[in-house]
Amino acid sequence: MALLQRERRRAPFVSLLLGFIGVCLAFTPNKAEEEDYEDVPINKTWVLSPKVDESDVTSILNKLLLGYDNKLRPDIGVRPTVIETAVYVNSIGPVDPINMEYTIDIFFAQTWYDSRLKFNSTMKLLMLNSNMVGKIWIPDTFFRNSRKSDAHWITTPNRLLRLWSNGRVMYTLRLTINAECYLKLHNFPMDEHSCPLEFSSYGYPKNEIMYRWQRRSVEVADQRYWRLYQFAFVGLRNATDVAHTQSGEYVIMTIFFELSRRMGYFTIQTYIPCSMIVVLSWVSFWINKDAVPARTSLGITTVLTMTTLSTISRKSLPKVSYVTAMDLFVSVCFIFTFAALMEYGTLHYFTSNRQSKKAKSQPPNKSSMMDIRPGTSLLQMNNIVPYHDDDDFAYECLDGKDCTSFFCCFDDCRSGRWRENRMHVHVSKIDSYSRIFFPTAFGLFNLVYWVGYLYL
Repeated sequence: MALLQRERRRAPFVSLLLGFIGVCLAFTPNKAEEEDYEDVPINKTWVLSPKVDESDVTSILNKLLLGYDNKLRPDIGVRPTVIETAVYVNSIGPVDPINMEYTIDIFFAQTWYDSRLKFNSTMKLLMLNSNMVGKIWIPDTFFRNSRKSDAHWITTPNRLLRLWSNGRVMYTLRLTINAECYLKLHNFPMDEHSCPLEFSSYGYPKNEIMYRWQRRSVEVADQRYWRLYQFAFVGLRNATDVAHTQSGEYVIMTIFFELSRRMGYFTIQTYIPCSMIVVLSWVSFWINKDAVPARTSLGITTVLTMTTLSTISRKSLPKVSYVTAMDLFVSVCFIFTFAALMEYGTLHYFTSNRQSKKAKSQPPNKSSMMDIRPGTSLLQMNNIVPYHDDDDFAYECLDGKDCTSFFCCFDDCRSGRWRENRMHVHVSKIDSYSRIFFPTAFGLFNLVYWVGYLYL
């Protein structure tokens, strides 16, 4: 009797335990149901989301491509297809000034809507590889100013295709392009350039395809590894234009890359050597005028060196017909070295002792003679007979000429302005004048040159 009463007391507890276990089993999914779900984080909370089987994706693609004609653009005959474009610049360079072109490596993205590719699925985005590219319509975009374009195919074609459930399509690919960039070299090597990259549709005019920039249209990678060498990347800008041709009006998208040339290479290779050669040519002003071999060899060497430097400086440039800033500097340096050589030629000509073609039988009259202090000389003119008196030089002027007070001793000096307010110049002091004139003139030229090209 006691055992019966004890069993009756435990019966409610057992029934309650069995009911709780039944409820738990009712809300616990079986193994087959667990495989159809996966953990998905939503706002940092993990929930169960239905898995998408590969067969579902294959079914979606088969339905999309069923009756799809990739030869026809979206919304043909209804409205233009809008293509949104974006460019990610991986690297720029090198820039070839000889051929006037530059190399650029980019990721080129195009986005458009194709209503024929809409689908209903739990997946909102399909990420596909390049095998799907040839099965749907793709814009016929080409780069107008490219001389050579290469798509990357290793290890697989570097192309990406994404499809959204609302019919949005994004197509990206990686390209390396050699594009034209017409350089204006008037200010070379202090020049700045704006190199364009133009692209548009090859066959669809603007009433068929409209190009548009995305919000973040152009982005650039880390510039430390760019091969620009002589140039520095300043910035970029994009623009949209319309080209009018016989086949229609085409929308042209353009990216301008602003480049500024670095001066370091040309300063070391051209400007400093040319300036040093000019300064070296001034050394002859401090060499005795009687040291003909020394001054002549120095002058000829500096002139030939400047000729070589001018030739080398043009090798890094195309054969343009106008004068560049470097051409101007090298030419002026050449003129200074040549003028230093001609200065000594003039000095040597007028100070050397030249024998008269016909010896005079009578000594020159005192009225036509003049005494000059040792170490000085005046211009020696026609029919002048040298006279030596203890190493003092005296020259006989033509009849009627006053060489003692005037620089000119020619026939037209007999009358007129030549006989009034003339300058008395000692030819032997040309070296002294040159020591001041040449450095001053070269310094003024450099001041005007650098201020004009760098700041004006």
